Order: sequence, then C-alpha cells, then structure tokens
Amino acid sequence: MPEQPQIGPDEYALLQRIGEGDTAAFEAFYKNYYPRLFRFILRMMRQPEAVEELIQETLLVVWEKPHGFNHESKISTWVFGIAYHKTLKAMAKSARRDKDVDIDFLIETIGDPSANPANNWENQDCLNYALATLPPDQRAVIELTFYHGLSYQDVARILDCPENTVKTRMFHARRKLQVFADAQEK
Repeated sequence: MPEQPQIGPDEYALLQRIGEGDTAAFEAFYKNYYPRLFRFILRMMRQPEAVEELIQETLLVVWEKPHGFNHESKISTWVFGIAYHKTLKAMAKSARRDKDVDIDFLIETIGDPSANPANNWENQDCLNYALATLPPDQRAVIELTFYHGLSYQDVARILDCPENTVKTRMFHARRKLQVFADAQEK
C-alpha cells in the first residue's frame, strides 16, 4: 500500500518560505518528509546507522538550495531524487557491498523455521528481506512505486533515467521477487 504524504501546509508555499529563510517552514517541511525519507533510504541502504545522516544531507540541500527546485516535477520527486543520489554515493563508499544477502542461507532458514526459532520472521520481515536481495536500482523502483505511490514518470526523474528503464527495472525486480516467493512455498 502506497505511503500517502501527510496532509499539511502547501509544499510549494513552504518551499517559497524556506527560500526566504523561514525556519518554521523548514521545520514543517522536515516533519512531513522525515518519515518518508527514512523508509526510502533505509530500504535502499540497509544500514540503519547511515539513514539519519543521509536524511540530514538531503534536507540540508532543501534548506540551502530551495531555488534548485525547477517546477518541472512535484516537490516530492525533487526531494526523493536528492535522497536517491546521496544514498547511491553513500553505498558506493560503503565497504559493506560484500555483505549482501546470501539467498541460499535465506531460503534454508525460512524453509525450516526450527533452524533458528529466534528469527521467526513475519510476512513483512520476509518481504523486507526479499527486497534487500534486489540491486539498489530495482529496489528503488519498487520502493518509490509501491510504497510512495509515484508514477513511472516521477520515478524516472528521481533516478535520472528514461521511463522505459524504470519499466525494465520493475520487470526484473518482479521476476526476482517471484523467484524468491516461489522458493518460500517449497
């Protein structure tokens, strides 16, 4: 189910006021975007310790460069684009790439619940784990489309790629998730 933005002050008016140095407007903007960015970055990065810093860096751009918004998309598209690019840079710097999810271990553990009773995952945890097996570009497409309710066109703007690339990434992500789901049923 897509995460709906909170009903609040008009984002365009807030951004205008942020451009004028209004800290109260920035605080309202921050409160509106924080939970959405937290979820998005956490699912992309899979490193909870890095999420706060990336949210801060993203929203600092909004504070310092509100006039960078070009009105060619929604404000949320602009903000998620900033977050996406900052997250990709952080992931590139991270030495944790070699610790990606071991799909064989996952299938063995889930296939035999008695293997580790302390890790009796609920459906949501299993889904989160499955999403973590996807490459970052495919995970971003799933996250932005299904959890944030963005169109392929908006996702393409955020990821700075053609809309057909977004569709291709969605296709491959769905295929991988289906393989994962099929393995769960065995």
